[in-house]
Amino acid sequence: MSLGRIGQQAKQCLKNQLEYQHLGAFVPSTSNVESIVEDCRKAVERHDNGSPLSVIDGQLIAIKDNVCTTDQPTTCASETLQAFYSPFSATVVERLKAAGAMIAGKTNLDEFGMGSHGVNSVHGPVKSSGTISASQRSVGGSSGGSALATSTRQCFAALGTDTGGSVRLPAAWTGTVGFKPSYGIGSRWGVVAYANSLDTVGVIARSVEAAKQVYDVIKGHDPRDPTTISSLTRSRIRSQLSYRPRNKNLRIGIPREYLLKELHPSIHKQWSLALQFLRRKGHSVHLTSLPTTKAALAAYYVLAPAEASSNLAKYDGVRYGKKAPNDRDKSNVLFSNTRGHNFGAEVRRRVLLGSYTLSSTAINNYFIRAQKVRRMVQDDFNKVFAMKHPLLQHHQGIPSSILTEENGEGTGVDIIITPTSLNLPPLLSALQSANENNDPTKQFQEDVYTVPASLAGLPAISVPVPCKDWQHIGLQVIGQYGDDEMVLDAARELEGVLNDAAGAAA
Repeated sequence: MSLGRIGQQAKQCLKNQLEYQHLGAFVPSTSNVESIVEDCRKAVERHDNGSPLSVIDGQLIAIKDNVCTTDQPTTCASETLQAFYSPFSATVVERLKAAGAMIAGKTNLDEFGMGSHGVNSVHGPVKSSGTISASQRSVGGSSGGSALATSTRQCFAALGTDTGGSVRLPAAWTGTVGFKPSYGIGSRWGVVAYANSLDTVGVIARSVEAAKQVYDVIKGHDPRDPTTISSLTRSRIRSQLSYRPRNKNLRIGIPREYLLKELHPSIHKQWSLALQFLRRKGHSVHLTSLPTTKAALAAYYVLAPAEASSNLAKYDGVRYGKKAPNDRDKSNVLFSNTRGHNFGAEVRRRVLLGSYTLSSTAINNYFIRAQKVRRMVQDDFNKVFAMKHPLLQHHQGIPSSILTEENGEGTGVDIIITPTSLNLPPLLSALQSANENNDPTKQFQEDVYTVPASLAGLPAISVPVPCKDWQHIGLQVIGQYGDDEMVLDAARELEGVLNDAAGAAA
């Protein structure tokens, strides 16, 4: 990178933030221009001295507003946290700053990460265009602000959080790359929890290489987060991966359960074309089966709200959050009105759902069964991939990573490629109509392709694909647990063949 380019890129990003301010990608007043200018000057000096801190030294990175920072408020797009300043920064933010990255600001989101369209925010919706019209479409959620900020070049890249697809879906609908690493590869310390067993900090960028550059900085064990896998376990995973022969040509799996009749024809067409391009490059495509996929979405919307109902119990105006003017209801119950007043409709809906599924009368029929479905989803993936799950026990002295499974279609596959979304981005007016007609669950169906990988804790990345009926859709690459580098390499290969095809067409 040339010396002047750092300052030029930062200047252009700040200019774009002003130009696209009306789209609502950033939470208001969270971009500190003076601090960015000073940090940029220091980064230029480091590059001038030939001692940059990392490959992203001097780059502007946006942070989703449910990731804690000390110098900007962390609101989670909720009325209850409008004035909250965290006394500490999240581990991922600390690592970015240590690598010389500059914080571009905090990005808008669905309240507490609950939503698929970026509209459930106290700061207003994230908009795909500057005018309110009948043609305005969703940018996806819950990391819609991060995706839009990246696609409109208001930052180099952005952090998001992915619980059931919240990084990959908005990436698909904004023409960006959205990467969700394996669960536990990166730290969640300092990330406001939605569903602890599912939440993963992901990266949104304009290319696979840029996403990898940011991912390489934020990954790693964190002793403050017990859900990150230890350094010893990481070493064992690397050792097991080293046994696997790396073939130049990939075995690509296509789950028959993902061939849904509801899949938009344009997305199906681009999916088929991409697979044809990959076959011409020498890769092979194999039909596989993930039978529990049909139950994955229902299981997710039992488990995630259940965990959310527990995590959000602390926002009562006493321990955390703003207190409502009259914080007692008619029965003199403390903080009842506070929670009802400060939480948005979608958060209230999921808290109520989660509280019910954890109740003594419903836990066996809903929560326990959903956990069993989750295990079945994980088992399905393990049967499909050529490499077995690296955290499973060794089998008869042979590293589990070099064992293969027969799944009815021959030797297992290296990766799975699916659409990221079921449909093209919907009109915001249609979403509003669905809510008015008391059918808010319609938005849940957009997570059907992204939820299974989240339930299994697998690495997955959405790669943008040009689309005739819309600017772009996304194709998702899924890999075995811990095989994040394989997923990134495969995504880079997919990105390359798509670029070559676009160049040939031009």
